[in-house]
Amino acid sequence: MSTSTTNPAGFVSSRRWLLWSGIAALCAWVLVPIYLVALGALGGRQGVYQWPKTGLPTGISIEPFLLFLRTEGVVQSFLNSLGAAGITVALSIILGAPAGYALARYNFHGKDSYRLLVLLTRAFPLAILALPLTVSFIRLGLYDTIVGVGLIHTVLALPFAALVTQGIFLGVPKELEEAAWVFGCTRVQAFFRIVAPLALPGIVATAVFAFVISWNEVFAASVLTVRNRTLTAYLLTVLSESPMHYRFAGGLMLILPSVVFIFAVRRYLFAIWGISSK
Repeated sequence: MSTSTTNPAGFVSSRRWLLWSGIAALCAWVLVPIYLVALGALGGRQGVYQWPKTGLPTGISIEPFLLFLRTEGVVQSFLNSLGAAGITVALSIILGAPAGYALARYNFHGKDSYRLLVLLTRAFPLAILALPLTVSFIRLGLYDTIVGVGLIHTVLALPFAALVTQGIFLGVPKELEEAAWVFGCTRVQAFFRIVAPLALPGIVATAVFAFVISWNEVFAASVLTVRNRTLTAYLLTVLSESPMHYRFAGGLMLILPSVVFIFAVRRYLFAIWGISSK
């Protein structure tokens, strides 16, 4: 009777090939659009309309992008976006992390309902709330201000920040806190000395999520601002009649800060999956 044998080395090789193929496909899915946007932004009209695209294009210059930056209002709108995103990240962490910690560590009446209500706050489209928000912001003196835009973006990011940090804190064993209490730490000291360092990678991931939400949001920024527009709102109103390479330059300017921010905190993100990065 014949017996079939398997080749472990061949099986491992096939799995490795599939893994690297998937990684290559994922990298191409992310990097190719960025490359095409950069080509259109730095190559001028030729870079936009040249076909077929070449792997190593000629005629690339930073001058078209610098010309876009010199356009009136671009730099100010960029700074406005950074300010709104900074407010959103700070408030999302300051308010969302304690809420997530409370959901993870304490049992109280209506906990599940509260968790559902937090998520349902995202069920109301901003278009429905645009008019009452505008009236309220005018009365409060927050209309056409970066603080007002940052508050709205915080409302968008806060529900997910609370729920994501809840999962992060659930992953930190409560026994570590209890051991800190035994050795004389208060609850606050145990949180900052034991829980916070272990949860830091997840908190940074939450900050990245909040930053991306604020940086890419356009509807609320367009409705609630007139002069102090964020970059997305500015590009929406100004670039509709602009040359195509100007639009690509605007797209590149929207992409770069998110990439830089994620790259700056990459070691905390890698720590979530146990990958070391220096």
